[in-house]
Formats: sequence, C-alpha cells, structure tokens
Amino acid sequence: MKKSICLYFQVHQPTRLRLYRFFDIGKDSHYYDDFANRTILKRIAQKCYLPMNELLLEQIREQKGKFKVAFSISGTALEQFDRYVPEVIDSFRALADTGCVEFLCETYYHSLAALGSESEFEHQVLKHKAAIEQYFGVTPKAFRNTELIYSDGIGAKVRDMGFKTMLTEGARHIMGWKSPNYVYSCDFRDDLSLLLRNYGLSDDIAFRFSDKGWDGWPLTAEKFVDWANAAEGDILNLFMDYETFGEHQSRDCGIFDFMRALPKVAIKNGGFQFVTPSEATKKLKPVAELPVPQPISWADEERDLSAWLGNELQQDAFNKLYGLEEKLSILQDPILWADYGHLQESDHLYYMCTKFFSDGEIHQRFNPYDTPYEAFINYMNVLSDFIIRVNNAIAEK
Repeated sequence: MKKSICLYFQVHQPTRLRLYRFFDIGKDSHYYDDFANRTILKRIAQKCYLPMNELLLEQIREQKGKFKVAFSISGTALEQFDRYVPEVIDSFRALADTGCVEFLCETYYHSLAALGSESEFEHQVLKHKAAIEQYFGVTPKAFRNTELIYSDGIGAKVRDMGFKTMLTEGARHIMGWKSPNYVYSCDFRDDLSLLLRNYGLSDDIAFRFSDKGWDGWPLTAEKFVDWANAAEGDILNLFMDYETFGEHQSRDCGIFDFMRALPKVAIKNGGFQFVTPSEATKKLKPVAELPVPQPISWADEERDLSAWLGNELQQDAFNKLYGLEEKLSILQDPILWADYGHLQESDHLYYMCTKFFSDGEIHQRFNPYDTPYEAFINYMNVLSDFIIRVNNAIAEK
C-alpha cells in the first residue's frame, strides 16, 4: 500500500484592535484598527494567498487530480477577504471547484470557546459551517479546532456535532513511543478518527526552510521526500499556517519553487499519494485509541495552552470575557454578539504571552505590541467599554 501525505493549511487573520486608551472607555465603541487590517491583509494576499492558490491550482491540474490539499479558513479571515480582497475568495472557489480540496470546519472566530463555553463553542462551529457552505458550496466533514487544541472531552463534543475526523498535534508528551504517522481514535469516542501532525517534517517547511544555519538547508523536494520515505507509518500529516508561503518564508528563499516541485516528486519518485483528511480516515482505520486527558495544541515547545493562558494577565482577560456570556444570552443583540466574537479571537491572548527564549522570539514576530503588558492594557480597556455596553443594555431591557 502506498504511503499517504495529508497536506493541510490554516488560513487566519485576526481583527486587530486599535490603540484604545483609558479615556476612550464609555465614549467610543469602535475597537478595530481598520487601516492595519486592510493594509496587512492586502499585503499578505499579494505575497501569499493569491500566488499560492494559483500554484496549487496549477499543480492539481498538472497532476491530473492526484495532488490534494485541505484548508480551514477562519470566519474572521473570510469577513476580511470579503471586505478588502474579494479576489482571494474567488481564488479559493476555483480550488474548491477542482474537487481536490477539502475545507474543514473550525471555530468561526478562531477562539478558545472550546475551553470557555460549550454553548459558544457549538454556536461558532455551526456559524463557521454555514459560512463554508455559503462561500464554497461544500459542507465540511472534518474538524480542526483553533491552534489544533484537543482533549478527550473536546473530541467527544466534536463527534457529537457530527464530525468523524479531527486534526490535532502529535505532541511528544502525549505520543510517548507511538508514531504520529498513523490514524488514531478519540479515547472517549472511538468513532472519531484523529490525524496527528508530524511536527518535525511540518516545521522543516514552516520554520526551518530558510535557515541557512540548519543542517538540513537547503531543503529540496527530493531531500524532503527521502526523509518522508524513511519515516515509519501509513500517513504523513503536514499541517502548517498558509502564511508560511511568501509571508513567514519569503519567495526569495525558494519556498514557492519547493512547493511547485513537491507534488511531482512525491507522486512519481516517492510513490506517495496525497489525501484529504476525510479521505485519509476513510482509507485508514485507527490503530489505537489516544488518551489526551489535558488539552494539547500545536503552539510552542510545550504543545499546551500556555501560549494563551499561561500567565495571570491572560487568565484574567479570558475569565472576564467568558463571564459575560449569560448577560449576552439574555440580550440577543447581534451587534454586541459580533463584538463578543471578535474579542474572543485567540490572537488577543497570544499577544499577552510572557514567554522568553526561542518561543518568545516566535511570539514577538507576530505581535503588534511592544510588550505583553501593552497588549493586556489595550485589550482590557476595550473589554471595559464592552462590559459597560452590556450592562447598559441589561439595565434598559
């Protein structure tokens, strides 16, 4: 049997907050930096989304449908594409029309709702599912939680919502001696199949590709396929941010050329077949149940929740935000609910991370704030105004 490659890309752009001062609280309830959101999105569309979508479409056609990929696109990214670069939506539709691209479901706002509120988690998943159906005419069957966050309990909820396949991280402290290159099942629900990210090979592309000090540099498609062939198992799950291409790794380093060559080399020389997540779990049966009692993620060395909830600043913001749900459920105000959704975006908590060393460098690279404390103060100023609006609406009801 041929070994499989499952290639999955996460597409997400946060709704960035403007500089919101203490004196704005109670006076100005527009929270978003529209200029930065528009400028950044247009730049990344030109550097990544449009050229990579064109490259993938070209490879699907060239390989006559044997090359397949999967995406999950957050609702906040879809909203911004619609608003600022609708041509990106068209390019994803062209990929959808090939029948070789699977679109996954996730939380609409790329949030931590799975940790904060079961009802809000379900609401966002259904909202995202409806958005994928609206934009691309397909119903997602596989699920990817924000930042690959997963536990036994989350898996059970996801299966209850009708999904049979879920993606997560092949975290070393969970896997032990086991390989991520097989299909596993949820420990609570054995009818939910799990695909585990091979973080070594994924990060060779996503993080190390342009590092001239890395002993694997330069990485060619032939070298990568040799490594893939040497790995044990049935399937290699290569999961990464789509912005890897052209944004995190510049075109000049050759990453587009690598991706253009990879399908042909893997299929014709390496003997691999590309599969989407749903195809993978239809083709391959779970080899064992995988117990994950505490949540894992694909972030940082720890592969846990510490990127978003690792300090008191983050925990305070998280608890105050999700403490508003009961009042919001009474109000049913669509404007307040929309702001509530955007304030749940995991990026806001990520910016407050106080890690140092190698993980700290990664956090700083994607952080618009000079310090985590600035991120916390700005967010809490916004949240303070939002709380006033919610309380005023309750008083008027």
